[in-house]
Amino acid sequence: MKRIPVFMLAICSTLIFGQKVSDYKYIFIPEKFEAFKKDSYGLETFLAKALTGKKYVVLPANRDQWPSEAKDNSCNILDANVLDDSGLFTNKVILEFKDCNKQTILEAKGRSNIKEFEKGYPDALTQALVSVKVSAPVNILPAAQISETTNNTEITTSAGTSTATANAAVSTASNFSNGKLDLQKVQIDNTQFILAKSGSSVPFAIFKSTSKKDVFMVKLDNGMTTIGYFENGNIVIDVPQADGKYSKETFAAK
Repeated sequence: MKRIPVFMLAICSTLIFGQKVSDYKYIFIPEKFEAFKKDSYGLETFLAKALTGKKYVVLPANRDQWPSEAKDNSCNILDANVLDDSGLFTNKVILEFKDCNKQTILEAKGRSNIKEFEKGYPDALTQALVSVKVSAPVNILPAAQISETTNNTEITTSAGTSTATANAAVSTASNFSNGKLDLQKVQIDNTQFILAKSGSSVPFAIFKSTSKKDVFMVKLDNGMTTIGYFENGNIVIDVPQADGKYSKETFAAK
């Protein structure tokens, strides 16, 4: 199979994997922003209210109260944080959002000339929030549970529907290995699938279709983007190396 040129790969990677905060529905905010050692002046509550107003679902501290598509797929969630970036006479904050791979999706800065902390910090955070668009979630991963059966693997949705009756968004998984890692291929829909380690909520790799048959853009668990393709029934990933070159990693069907 012919390879896609590297310069085309770089362009396609930006287009396909350019995630935005507004692509997400669920946001987790810690009970206390660690950057504010003594007093965070209610910024956690302030941020939660602001994000709710932008149609995000702010998850409670109790994980048992989370909806299944958030609880069962951590990659449906962004972690929000506020850092104290203040100077001597100016209250400044940095608003951060990170995905399940700890990659920063957005870093927005805000500043206020209000000297009082109680008013200055919320004012600075309000400015930072201007960069956050209203939630318009895309590609929410299904809350799927993988369970082994006698002869094959069955995917069951949170509603309890098996692959025999579920729609194409969840389909049977097959097993692949490179001799070091044993992974399961889970078909999300007809344009994307994931390779997942058993028992892990974070995909090892996410594959999205390109215009070329059996060639995919791939986002790895370390945040890197590359190319993948089928070859003789196996899955091949071109893994980026530190020197800018690529090594061929083959996952053979089991």
